[in-house]
Amino acid sequence: MLTIIGPTACGKTKFAVRLAKELDGEIISADSRQVYRHMDLGTGKDLIDYNYNGQQIPYHLIDIAEPGTKYNVCQYQRDFINAYRDVTQRGKLPILCGGTGLYVESVIKGYRMSFVPESKELRTSLQHKTLDELTGILKSYKTLHNKTDVDTAQRAIRAIEIEEYYRTHPEAEVAEEGEPDRKAIFNEIQGHNTVVGLMIEREVRRARITERLRQRLEEGMLDEIRQLINRGISPKDLIYYGLEYKYLTLHVIGKLTFDEMFRLLEIAIHQFAKRQMTWFRGMEKRGTHIHWLNALDDYDKNIQIVKELIQT
Repeated sequence: MLTIIGPTACGKTKFAVRLAKELDGEIISADSRQVYRHMDLGTGKDLIDYNYNGQQIPYHLIDIAEPGTKYNVCQYQRDFINAYRDVTQRGKLPILCGGTGLYVESVIKGYRMSFVPESKELRTSLQHKTLDELTGILKSYKTLHNKTDVDTAQRAIRAIEIEEYYRTHPEAEVAEEGEPDRKAIFNEIQGHNTVVGLMIEREVRRARITERLRQRLEEGMLDEIRQLINRGISPKDLIYYGLEYKYLTLHVIGKLTFDEMFRLLEIAIHQFAKRQMTWFRGMEKRGTHIHWLNALDDYDKNIQIVKELIQT
């Protein structure tokens, strides 16, 4: 598998499409908001980019969930596995492309994500405990199903919630272990995956973000919000999706002026891009080797570099 990552506005999709054309591949999206139907401009789907010189490059995991629902990383892992099987069984190269670091890392590291429901009673009983106390509780379990870092009390409580669920629902443990295919796929990916990151200078990225925001507003991003509300999606649910959907919805329902909306959203997107890069640097610290390329370099040069990386 080939994985293309990078912050928003660095040109990931266009680069992945060119690579798919060159390498006979198909793109598997790793974007937590592009999964939703009818949420196009706000999520930056740019579906026209998947048409390269008249050839439609196939893509997966875009437009697979209804707006208003809350898609999560557990669902993403399962949907990814199905898409990966589909692509590889047809002899095509899967190209994972997106900026949602958690989604990317959950599949290239094969994290075991559990469909464990929240327990309000348990959470209430743990909410006043310190991180050290919560970590001590976690150490009392023989096996940990949640192998992700528990560097905050919230994550530690979720990890305890998962352990308690398996302790009281042993049948779930059996069901989870009855998925040998899943382990085989993730092992295969870890052994045959090249991760390429596109980096872009901070000031260039900021300029692109502002230009793209203006362009999408001109293309009708506010109308997209109004249409979603007319479909019955509550403003509260749209605000939950954050960034464009949060600030544009606040403007549509009269909580922000247009200028306030634009200013606050622009700042939020810049902060989001910074958090993306922080996550990717964290991935490197956690053992993922990322081959960084300058997003502004010549496409043909960068494509040749990726080809050589895959061959070695």
